[in-house]
Amino acid sequence: MAARESRYVKAARIAYQLAQAQIPRYSHPKSPHHFTQPQLVACVVLMFYLDVSYRDMEEWLLATDQVCQTLELRRVPDYSTLSRTFKKLTIARLTQMKDELLTRLGVEEETVSADSTGFRYSHASAYYQSRTGRRCRDWLKGAYVVGNASLLILGWGSAPGIRPDFHFLRPLKRQVAPYGKRRNGRRAWLLLADAGFDARGVTRLDLVPPIRRNGKLTDPKRRARAELVAAARLDGLFGQRWKSETVNSVIKRKFGETIRSRQIRLQHREPFIKGLVYDIHGHCCMNIRI
Repeated sequence: MAARESRYVKAARIAYQLAQAQIPRYSHPKSPHHFTQPQLVACVVLMFYLDVSYRDMEEWLLATDQVCQTLELRRVPDYSTLSRTFKKLTIARLTQMKDELLTRLGVEEETVSADSTGFRYSHASAYYQSRTGRRCRDWLKGAYVVGNASLLILGWGSAPGIRPDFHFLRPLKRQVAPYGKRRNGRRAWLLLADAGFDARGVTRLDLVPPIRRNGKLTDPKRRARAELVAAARLDGLFGQRWKSETVNSVIKRKFGETIRSRQIRLQHREPFIKGLVYDIHGHCCMNIRI
């Protein structure tokens, strides 16, 4: 009988390969060289995959020989080393790792879905908050655009919870462009989103329900878009938007719905690394080697 491989070993291998492709081996020629930067980045990504603390991640690595062998670790890094690694891991690096994974998989989508979700700053349970009478007045918003065929995250963004969704529209569309289907060099992919993304950047290939101000639509272009969305609902096309909501649910259930960092710049970084972790998890479920 063939030996089974743990999903955690697969995730560690994928994270290590992506980090090796996009991150320099060492930060400086005269650094201690106890660990390589890809090794430490893979450990941080795996920590968010497991949704554990820095100290628990150190203990988890001490107990898992297969993961240490996959990451080529001669010794386990200290929890403070993992904390400093996350502080150095920029959003640009995370985006490069995400793009590297999508490029290796050859993702090409005809339709994509966009949606946002909120992450809590507090670790207190909803029951405790309801009993104390405290309302959640502050949260961090993460926006993701998902390929409807691959169910992988193609683009992402983060902002304070009070920021409206249409703030993410154009950045998300720019990130999706390399992975969307094209005909004769022109865009041929459709974007599905709710009315929160209704803004001036919406085009004829964006199925976004227009907001009815004062209960009616007066602009002919907005009325035409409302008719297109209604037809897409009847055809079942617009119903695929639920896939982005499912991805948001998976991220919060598996990788945590709370923000652990205390510095604002690190807080805004967590929705990005959670998106990368989700793509790695989705790739593990695909059972494809890169």
